[in-house]
Amino acid sequence: MASSLNESTSPPNLNCSIFGDYYSRTLNQSIQKLLSETHKITTNISDMIDVFNELMQSKIDPPLESIWVYCALSFRIHKSANNDPLTRISLTKDLFQLVSACSGSCGSSKSIAMLAPVVLEVYKLFIELTSIDMGAKKEKKVIREVKSLIEVVLGYISVCCCKDLSEENDLDLVVSFNDLVGVWVDVNEGLESFLPLVSGEICREISERGCGVDYLAGVVIVEAFLLKLCFNFRVGIRDTEFEKELRSWVICSITRFRNFYFLETLVRMLLDPIFPVTSLLSSEDGLLLRKILYDTVILVEFLSYNPEKMVHIPAERMKSLAITRLIATYEAIEFYRKAGDQKRAISYTSAFSSSLLCSQIIKWIKSHIGMDETESSPNRSSPKALIKWLLNLEDRGSRVFDNGLLKLHAKSAIDNTKADYEQSASNPKGLNVDADLLFYIDKEGEEKDGDEEDTNANESISAAFVAAAHMMKTETEVKKRKESGTAGSKKKIKYLKYDICVDSDSAGKRLSSISNGTPSSDSEVEDTHSDEDADMK
Repeated sequence: MASSLNESTSPPNLNCSIFGDYYSRTLNQSIQKLLSETHKITTNISDMIDVFNELMQSKIDPPLESIWVYCALSFRIHKSANNDPLTRISLTKDLFQLVSACSGSCGSSKSIAMLAPVVLEVYKLFIELTSIDMGAKKEKKVIREVKSLIEVVLGYISVCCCKDLSEENDLDLVVSFNDLVGVWVDVNEGLESFLPLVSGEICREISERGCGVDYLAGVVIVEAFLLKLCFNFRVGIRDTEFEKELRSWVICSITRFRNFYFLETLVRMLLDPIFPVTSLLSSEDGLLLRKILYDTVILVEFLSYNPEKMVHIPAERMKSLAITRLIATYEAIEFYRKAGDQKRAISYTSAFSSSLLCSQIIKWIKSHIGMDETESSPNRSSPKALIKWLLNLEDRGSRVFDNGLLKLHAKSAIDNTKADYEQSASNPKGLNVDADLLFYIDKEGEEKDGDEEDTNANESISAAFVAAAHMMKTETEVKKRKESGTAGSKKKIKYLKYDICVDSDSAGKRLSSISNGTPSSDSEVEDTHSDEDADMK
């Protein structure tokens, strides 16, 4: 079957060496002609294949559009009306081989970007696994074949990512991306049907503004990455190692891909209240996936994504990713505090305060708007304080959020927290919860005072952490103690030691080995409520 898709690799004639504007114009006109005739039953696809084959062969490094359309037509002409999953798997494998063969002379970003239709076909096969009853024996074979196909696609992406991306230039598409999508899916289905594993916000942005080849490659990596995770949730064995293995794979994959636009797209998707692939998973699995992704993008300092190593990425894009990570970190802290997981909220706050993220954002902002060195900097102990500082600068006329959607996310995050605080303050039970209280005080600690492990844990807590705890005492509490005159009876407070990965020591070690500056269980936590106190006064 693969050979049949590659039959027309030699053009009928190469006497038209077309370059420059004429090439682009000819390619665009050919695609528009193809799109206008796709609804016709009498369309001669074989003639159009020859046209795009010639356009593809006439350049050493052909544009993505010529290869894509040629592969789309070759795939369509050999596509069978038989919807048997095994037949479709075979056709998808042939499509992958054709795309990879035709892009052999192209750069890594272009080679990855052209895999979008392959990932789409694998996604359709995955959907069938969850919706069609094909019998136990056949289902097992289909699962094995789909898994193999996903692994092959990710392996190919990894090989492409090993190339030096700094030597490549981000290429603009010659033809509108919306038009290109029309050669793979029905024109009425839209871009979201072509990129089903990314958020609607990203699809709308691509549809309205277009995208370069590098950015499209990052989106394709995200899709293949999420498809692999969904497949693991679908067929994985739920034992005690399941979550640890997933987390380890996610960290290793992000480190191995080293693709900036992949990480940027993934972090942006975490800002969505509903993660795009949630519909493919159970509610429990959806929460676990978000937890693993939060742990990865917040707790792990990926050295390969530092500005010094990403010289080929525009500074504005680096700043945008940093601010996106900042907002995602804040939302993750709020998410787990509301869920009662104070350990994870502490680890996220500590990771933020000890990471390079805060200093990078402040450095970019000050250099961009020309702030005086003597001007006060924000409180670096919590993401909330930094977000408030950025919004304040924006309100004063400085352009901080180049992406309007990021500003909306930032304002929404702060506004939601304010509403939550006001609601808790009016709680009839009087259970006021400080909006920045990120550690847990165990009132039963005095009963376990003799426990050796607890004693060691208390001794390992830094002085900064203890000082932060003492600052939580309000003036009202001090006044009440003075009036009651109770100076003799004091309750002991136990500060719990925490781990980055609360499930196992081994997972924590893996995180630490990849991360530079990831907080350990003895990390200091600065005063995370000072910005809230300032607002309340």
